[in-house]
Amino acid sequence: MLETIEWTADGVVMIDQTRLPLQEEFVTCRNYQEVAAAIRDMIIRGAPAIGVAAAMGVAIGVQKADPHHLDAQVETICDTLAATRPTAVNLFWAIDRMKRLYHSLSGRPLDEIRARLIDEAKLVREEDIAINRAIGRNGAPLVPDRKTVLTHCNAGALATAGYGTALGVIRAAREMGKEIDVFADETRPFLQGARLTVWELQQDGIPTTLITDNMAGHFMKSGRIGCVVVGADRIAANGDVANKIGTYSVAVLARENGVPFYVAAPISTLDLTLASGDQIPIEERSAVEVTHVFGHPVSPAGTAVRNPAFDVTPSRYVSAIITEKGVARAPYETSLKELAK
Repeated sequence: MLETIEWTADGVVMIDQTRLPLQEEFVTCRNYQEVAAAIRDMIIRGAPAIGVAAAMGVAIGVQKADPHHLDAQVETICDTLAATRPTAVNLFWAIDRMKRLYHSLSGRPLDEIRARLIDEAKLVREEDIAINRAIGRNGAPLVPDRKTVLTHCNAGALATAGYGTALGVIRAAREMGKEIDVFADETRPFLQGARLTVWELQQDGIPTTLITDNMAGHFMKSGRIGCVVVGADRIAANGDVANKIGTYSVAVLARENGVPFYVAAPISTLDLTLASGDQIPIEERSAVEVTHVFGHPVSPAGTAVRNPAFDVTPSRYVSAIITEKGVARAPYETSLKELAK
């Protein structure tokens, strides 16, 4: 299985996703500032993977913190990691989990605190892999046999600690013996589909076809697409889903063409404190991601740019939300609350 992120004696090791698919390189983060930079610069990306990275960032930060000002430094570590990317709720879920453990150990020997935080960060990673496999098992029966699955962005092993959410459903369906192939949207502007999803599925020998984002409607109309499966970065209480920019368009096209639209995500991606997706913060990224491709300009100098990294798909377009605890369907206010218990 692909190792997205791992705790080692040298530091937090993660595959550099900005280099894929041309170079398979690993980065070692030796302090929490380097972990924060890796999240912010998308060396590691994908909501569950960001959560694992944040947990490890807290743990490595405490290893090097001044024991005489530990409480204050823990707050600084957590605040620094929380400020990296605003949309994926898994980031904040993992930080809060580590912070709660830290406070529960108040008064314990420093060596014990440090060891327990490392163990907890490793546990977050191990749990994520198990959760993804459960999501796959729950979602595989929904995938039509002898059809093509369309996916957007990358919600695979690279976006998690391993196996993947949306791609986990696809992997599990193949393991069930279903004869399916995949169409991957390129996912402009950062090209996660073209660079990462296609690369991942090629490693597994799963037949995959790359299409540009504006081809999705054409292929859905053709009848070839059996379902759409995507991941999520945050899901509101009413089932509205924040995911990579362009997901909303795919969902509308799926509804128009009678194609089921499934979201695969762990319970930690639910944010039941938000009534709807209107309250989800949307990250705006650098204009250079739009005006340049692999460092080469594709628009005139001085071009005005908007670059929201995510959009929100209203729940009315979501056929089901696949989690490790089961499959939620509308009304999501009820079904998600039940799964989150």
